Amino acid sequence: MLLEVRDLYVEFRTRDGVARAVNGVTCAVDAGETLAVLGESGSGKSVTAQAVMGILDTPPGRIGGGEILFKGRDLLRMGKEERRRIRGQETAMIFQDALSSLNPVHSVGEQLGEMFVVHRGMSRKDARTKAVELMDRVRIPAAGQRVRDYPHQFSGGMRQRIMIAMALALEPDLIIADEPTTALDVTVQAQVMDLLAELRHEYDMGLILITHDLGVVADVADRIAVMYAGRIVESAPVHDIYRAPAHPYTKGLLRSIPRLDQKGRELYAIKGLPPNLLRVPPGCAFHPRCPLARDVCRGEVPPLFQVAEDRESACYFWEEALDAH
Repeated sequence: MLLEVRDLYVEFRTRDGVARAVNGVTCAVDAGETLAVLGESGSGKSVTAQAVMGILDTPPGRIGGGEILFKGRDLLRMGKEERRRIRGQETAMIFQDALSSLNPVHSVGEQLGEMFVVHRGMSRKDARTKAVELMDRVRIPAAGQRVRDYPHQFSGGMRQRIMIAMALALEPDLIIADEPTTALDVTVQAQVMDLLAELRHEYDMGLILITHDLGVVADVADRIAVMYAGRIVESAPVHDIYRAPAHPYTKGLLRSIPRLDQKGRELYAIKGLPPNLLRVPPGCAFHPRCPLARDVCRGEVPPLFQVAEDRESACYFWEEALDAH
C-alpha cells in the first residue's frame, strides 16, 4: 500500500475550547488508485490532507494521535529534514486557489523551474527547458512563449494546470488535489479532471482528490470516503456509492447533485447545518439532520459497520439506508 492513514486525530486549541477537526480517520490509497474524500466544508477533508503533507499550522493545530504510513514509513515519526525531502519529491499537493498559491512577482517558468534547481541541482537554463516541457504536458498552448508570463496573465483553468505541472515536476508517487476545480466553470472542471486521470495512469501515481462535489468524481475515483464532523462515515468503491449509498448523509449529498431530468424542480438540500466542532452533538454527529435518527443515534457514536467485503458505513440503520434508495 502506498499510503495508509491509521486512526488519525487532529485538534485545534482555541480560546473557546478544543476543536477536534479529524477524529480517528483511517483510509488508504495505492499506486495508480484514486481516492475521493468528500464532505461539506468543515468536515475535516483539508486538515487530513495537510496532516499527510506535513503542512499543518502548529499551533494552533496539533496531531493528537495515529499513524501516517507512506511506503511503510511513519511520516509522523520523521525529522523535519527527512519529511521535507519527501514533500515535493515523493508527495505533492495541488491547492484549490491557484492564484493565491502562485507568487505574483515571479513568472510561472521561474516557479516551475525552481523545483528542479532546488531538488535536482539543475542550472536555470535547463530548469526553464523542463518548465516548458511540463507546461506542454498539461496542455498549455504556446508554452515556449508563455513560460515568461506571470500568474495574473493566465485564466483560472490555465493557472490550475500550472499548479498541476508544479505537483508533477519531480514525478511524485502521491498527489493530493484539494478542491482542484473550485471556481472553475463546468467545461474547465471536466478538462482538469480528465487531465488528472490521464496523468495518474501515465505516472502510476496515487491520487487523493478532496472535494465537496460528488458530481465531479464519478468518472475519476476508484473509491470514495465520505467525511462528516471529522470522521469517515462511509467508505466504498465509487460505483457502490452511486448505486446505493449506505449512509443517510451520503444519500443527502447525492440528492443535492443537480440533474437534467429534474429541470424546474427545487434543488434538494440537506436540512440544518454542519455541527460546530467545539460542540459536536453526542452520539452520531449527523443525527440532528438525519431522517433515520432514533434514540440510539443520540446517545452512542456508531462504529464503522462492515456493509460488504470492501464497504463500511457508520450508521446503525445502514440496511434501511440501502433499502430506501
